[in-house]
Amino acid sequence: MINLSVIIPTRNRATTLSVALESVARQTLDKSLFEVIVCDNNSTDDTEKVARSFAGKFQNFKYLKTLEPGLHVGRNKGFQEAQGEILVYVDDDIEAFPEWLSTIYKVFADKNVALVGGKNLPKWENPPDWALKMWNHRDDEDKILGYFSILDLGNKIKETSPYYVFGCNFSVRKRIIKEARGFHPDGMPQEMTAYRGDGESSVSAYIEQKGYKTIYHPKASVYHLVPKERLTFDYLKKRGFGHGVSDSYVEIRNKKVLSAQKTTSIKYLFKKILYHLVNFYKKPRVEIHQKIYEEGYKEGYNFHQQKVKKNKELMAWVTKNNYL
Repeated sequence: MINLSVIIPTRNRATTLSVALESVARQTLDKSLFEVIVCDNNSTDDTEKVARSFAGKFQNFKYLKTLEPGLHVGRNKGFQEAQGEILVYVDDDIEAFPEWLSTIYKVFADKNVALVGGKNLPKWENPPDWALKMWNHRDDEDKILGYFSILDLGNKIKETSPYYVFGCNFSVRKRIIKEARGFHPDGMPQEMTAYRGDGESSVSAYIEQKGYKTIYHPKASVYHLVPKERLTFDYLKKRGFGHGVSDSYVEIRNKKVLSAQKTTSIKYLFKKILYHLVNFYKKPRVEIHQKIYEEGYKEGYNFHQQKVKKNKELMAWVTKNNYL
């Protein structure tokens, strides 16, 4: 009987996908208990060839190709095709701990658990000193660096906020995705940035609103690649820009009307999605990172506000009732 469905959306990252699938193939959980679904978002590289080469390593394997752009397309297609009650969403650039799936399987034995996450430890690719300092500066147990989707909440099993389960390692009951009406838009091509939404954060918000239980387990963990292309100030600004677009999307969707342009955003950042931020205290170099990110955030927020004002089709997309 298939209990878990491992869903891997991917696009043009055949090499990292191979590493991810190899780590899933090495899981300690009985292979009859889970399936693997690769959702290829119209790749033009060797993604299909790589994915199909792993079919023989699993008892239950599916390769799906989607033409419509967007990370949410693969996530929602995976939901539609999944046989498991538990959906295990991961990015195509992770490497899972061997006991990852067996741990998730055990945690969901508690019927009150809606969402499970673990550590997303950095797999650095030539990291500069400033990036390592950003990750290592914390003195307390919890380490969260949303810029690179990495997180370590320590070695104790505990109930936590659903916002501390990132999309690269996001295990959720299938019924929750149905109740939440699917993942919101995410991971759009650059030319379609205006159609970006808040991704898995919409599901996290739903779980928090309903008071459902989220569990952090240190063995339900993965390594997450942080490639050299992301270890630049330019990337931080782009990440901030995307965050600004996402928050504009949420604000418009919630209010159904446009608000005035935002001139300051730091308070809003802290209130809206805490896991995107890190307490950098008073270290000068860190303040620069924060300013760069905030600059991108303001530009992204205002860009999206203006785009929606001028485009009825975009407004209809933002306020769409169901993305499944």
